[in-house]
Amino acid sequence: MPIRNAMRQGLKRAVITGGLEFAHLAERVGLMASARGMGAIFTLHHVRPKVPQTFDPNAHLEITPEFLEAAIEHLQDEGYQFVALADMAARLAIARAGERFAAFTLDDGYRNNAVHAQPVFTRHKVPFTVFVAPGLSCKTHGIWWETVTELLRAVPHLEFDFGSGPVTMPLATPFQKQAAYARFARFVHEAADEAEAIARLDAAAKAHGIDPLMITERLVMREPELKSLVLNPLASIGAHTVSHRALSRLDEEEARHEMEQSAERIAAITGQRPETFAYPYGDRAAASPREYRLARDLGFRAAVTTEPGTLSARSFDTPTALPRISLNGLYQKPKYVGALASGIPFRLLRR
Repeated sequence: MPIRNAMRQGLKRAVITGGLEFAHLAERVGLMASARGMGAIFTLHHVRPKVPQTFDPNAHLEITPEFLEAAIEHLQDEGYQFVALADMAARLAIARAGERFAAFTLDDGYRNNAVHAQPVFTRHKVPFTVFVAPGLSCKTHGIWWETVTELLRAVPHLEFDFGSGPVTMPLATPFQKQAAYARFARFVHEAADEAEAIARLDAAAKAHGIDPLMITERLVMREPELKSLVLNPLASIGAHTVSHRALSRLDEEEARHEMEQSAERIAAITGQRPETFAYPYGDRAAASPREYRLARDLGFRAAVTTEPGTLSARSFDTPTALPRISLNGLYQKPKYVGALASGIPFRLLRR
């Protein structure tokens, strides 16, 4: 089974790479020009120098500062103008024919966003928005995908009850670790109570000497760092719930509370109420029209999903359901950035 999963992953990466290469060539020669959007919102997570790991299930969430710089320079060469996410609607509304815009966003408030990404953005005068979950920055919640990674790296096998009795997972090889990681991810995403699933996962980590909150302490910016970050006129802080749970799986009152408290706690930390919001996980299983309405009711000027796509003149008819484009750590080539921003890959997927 692990070998079969690895083969599937290898095939998937080959298909994606082929699609990006085709989109790059199509963009170069002017094919599918009608697919090009007026703007693109990019999603990032970690920005830091790469440390090679034999088991790295979150490699797609990590890019290097050098790639970020190359991506910005490529978009500059393509004629993109960089704007803050909160200002994107206004810029699109007055755009002249042929103008294109790009906004950069970073999810979860990782410390490396300030240490490694901020200097790149500042050097190129590029606005950027960091989406912060106060439960992480105040160290009351862990980051389950980081916890699982450290746990699976630390032990040769692991016993865990996913709901049908304890099972023992061998973890001697990267293939076995990846299969276990995928099982934990399904456990969290499919649980009736995400918080309870994460609590059980945290308990397993603690039993093996791994403290989830210390991982958060090591990786995520604390309050003083956020206060310092917003002194940069290019930087904005956006809301990202308190606990980073999938909103669509909460009842409406709790979902509203997560969104509203996130904004209020960020305002208390930085002195500025956030104008923008990012849905945790951000796909259709995690954010629904109900959440889009809640974001609008709570006064957010823009809210972003992780559904892939570019922006058009009609995108801000629904400003709380905006698509984003992931800068994926597995595909760190500047030409792919231009191909993604063109919108061609998403048009191909829809076909």
